[in-house]
Amino acid sequence: MTAEPLTVVVADANLRPLRAEFEAALPEGTVVSWPEPRDTEAVEAAVPHADVLVAGQCTARTAALATRLRLVHTAGAGTDKIDLTALPPGTQVANTFHHEDAIAEYAVSAAILLRRGFLRQHDALRRAVWDSPAHDPRSPWMDSLSAATIGFVGFGHIGARCWQGFRAFGASGVAVTRRGEVDAAAEGLTWSGTIDDLGALLDTSDVVVVSAPHTPETTGLIGEAELSRMRSSAVLVHVGRGPVVDEDALYKGLRTHTIGAAALDVWYQYPTSGHTGAPSRHPFETLDNVLMTPHSSGLTRQTFIRRAADITANIGRLAGGEPLRNVVAVAR
Repeated sequence: MTAEPLTVVVADANLRPLRAEFEAALPEGTVVSWPEPRDTEAVEAAVPHADVLVAGQCTARTAALATRLRLVHTAGAGTDKIDLTALPPGTQVANTFHHEDAIAEYAVSAAILLRRGFLRQHDALRRAVWDSPAHDPRSPWMDSLSAATIGFVGFGHIGARCWQGFRAFGASGVAVTRRGEVDAAAEGLTWSGTIDDLGALLDTSDVVVVSAPHTPETTGLIGEAELSRMRSSAVLVHVGRGPVVDEDALYKGLRTHTIGAAALDVWYQYPTSGHTGAPSRHPFETLDNVLMTPHSSGLTRQTFIRRAADITANIGRLAGGEPLRNVVAVAR
């Protein structure tokens, strides 16, 4: 007997530009609908017929309507907005990654931009001022990455990929993780340790890349005391989650130049709707030593092409009765 075609609801705005490619990769006969993700009523009208929901969130109300669901698939790593307790029993929840290459590009380019003073030079030359020691002996000589020690707070797939980029420029690296499981010799690091060694990392690093996940244990992991241990020329590159670095301490540390500069891609406040809203209660935008980006370090077309391929492949496995990949939970 031929299995009934799957019905798939895609409620993720990031996949819309890839709609044709996404649908072409699905098993023949799959029925797909694309409700506007921000239109709650449209999503809720579609999910009662869905076997698969591709979305970054699934509320208890949505889950209660989706009685046929067999798979909820996010187009990213985070599944914290999926209400697992409300899903039909047996529903699998899967995620996908592929943002590490884009984040590594961001981390390396941001570190170079800030360490070399390119933002300052850019602003100066727009005023016809040549801020370079070749033209003004008062301008500082800047250091290349080959002279830098890169400290990684967190060394999962993001930290490890960032390290490959920094290492290509001849930098040295050190890392701390919660469990201290990193094999420093195998990774080409000078040393690795646990969070207990965070102070030593901050003391010796020229660039600190924060990619640790946000948990109750990591909230405020880097606060005023930790920032005070960093070199006054050090650059902080934050691509983890905002609260891992204390908001008040970070603003103060940058405003007083306790640390040299920061590239901030993750924040403390996000828009509740639309695309406007202050990222913090502090005016980081008034500081001249900050690169601010809207949580975009991992967002490239290539990231979502690869994510779409993962999702459609998993839908194919579901249709064929095969085990799925990247399953992070199953509703009980």
